[in-house]
Amino acid sequence: MMHRLNPTNPLRIVINGGTRVAAPRMATPSPSQASQPRSTPARSTPAPTPQQSLTTLNSRRFTNKISLFIFALHMVLAIGFVCFLVFRGVQGFIVASDSIKRQEKRVLKHLLPQVEAASLLSITLAFSWQKAVRLWPRFMVHFILWSTFVMSLAAGILLICFQSPPTAGLGVCFIAFSIGSGLYACWVNPRLGFCVKVLIKSLEPVSKFSDLNQPTYWTLGVGFIWMSLWILAVIGALNFIFPPLIIIALGLSLAWTTEVMRNIVNLTVSRVIALYYLRGMQSSTQFCFQRAMSINLGSACLGSLFVPTIEALRIIARALNLLKGEDEFLCCCAHCCLNVMESIFKYGNSWAYVQIAAYGKGFVQASQDTWELFRRQEMEDIVDSDMTSAICFLTGVCSGSICVIVVAAWTATVHEAFIATNSLLALFVGYLMTRIAMAVPHACVSCYYVCYAENPDNRLFDKTIKDRLLLIKTGRDVVVPTPRVPRRFTTSSSTATALVS
Repeated sequence: MMHRLNPTNPLRIVINGGTRVAAPRMATPSPSQASQPRSTPARSTPAPTPQQSLTTLNSRRFTNKISLFIFALHMVLAIGFVCFLVFRGVQGFIVASDSIKRQEKRVLKHLLPQVEAASLLSITLAFSWQKAVRLWPRFMVHFILWSTFVMSLAAGILLICFQSPPTAGLGVCFIAFSIGSGLYACWVNPRLGFCVKVLIKSLEPVSKFSDLNQPTYWTLGVGFIWMSLWILAVIGALNFIFPPLIIIALGLSLAWTTEVMRNIVNLTVSRVIALYYLRGMQSSTQFCFQRAMSINLGSACLGSLFVPTIEALRIIARALNLLKGEDEFLCCCAHCCLNVMESIFKYGNSWAYVQIAAYGKGFVQASQDTWELFRRQEMEDIVDSDMTSAICFLTGVCSGSICVIVVAAWTATVHEAFIATNSLLALFVGYLMTRIAMAVPHACVSCYYVCYAENPDNRLFDKTIKDRLLLIKTGRDVVVPTPRVPRRFTTSSSTATALVS
């Protein structure tokens, strides 16, 4: 009823005077509307667009409440179970049998110091990577690609040199990954120039916010404390039923928790940078961090579950599309899997965090709206071939490989039986900690793409994306060398159709 009142109605004027959405002076009726009776609703007078956007940007509605409840329940159970396992570990030192005491003492002596050292080393590497990327983005993109290849290869060779079945198997995995990363570095070489341009441009607003890294400091500090308790819980799990299953469950819980921490940093930085692009605002990093920890936490929890899974399955589908042979059945299956994953990707992708942080949307809705923005600006191929996520992933693997080299060499001098276990834990810890810090440049690049798609005429954007789109449309540049629809399959189908006709 209030919306149907004429803007000149005294009650409407009083109500609007106490709100920020519409001021009477900004909704002045036209002469034709002023001549109408007051009982006639003024449907042709919309609310001012800037005020609507301001209200949307300050949304107080909690997003994805179900996933927020599940994560909160998970954290309560995880904290309680970790405390219980720590208690069982202490109990094993006091009242358990001599064999259990010796086992726990040996594990505590030869596992805890190495993993704690890997945590501290990974935090140091995380800040070093992030600082270097911000200072020398052009050099660091190439350095990350090839240092990952070198470090993973060195870690694999070192583990094989210990000549035990567990370390040999782990070393073969490292060498296989290093070969894949080297081939990837060669394959994406034509796209590095555009990746560097976008990275340099997207990192420009970071210098305007001196406290932008504070959420990363707090998150990594909490992560280190939780990692220490987690290691003690792993030791206590040896004095409990089904130790392998308990350790696997603890590992999955740690992975989800650290991924949520990373996305909290992502949402904080995304809101700061997005408000700068969309409204030119110098927003408070602390306030954005509190918002990410409360209002948008449910979306961070939901995205932390589905985005890594969707992206991994999408990579597998593309690999199948590349590795298929001449068999028509395999070609159809690979093409079908790729189409399915491309469709799912529109409902859950990492680009959604920008609109979640800026507008307070739910994860699925933000994913759809963001992809629609890209489709409207014909940017799907550009964002689909963006290398920022791969660069951040390789940075985490490189840090993990460095931690493996240090921890494996240390463990070999004190107790060789723990080399494989400590190496695996060092890789896990090093990767997770580094990914949290690398959320800052990743969020900056995401904001650059999404905010450009929303308002390409913004004076804060240059012609980098516009020139790239022009090159693609004119056929002078190829963004994704791997065709989504296999050309051989398309050609054979069109030939068969022509023969039938």
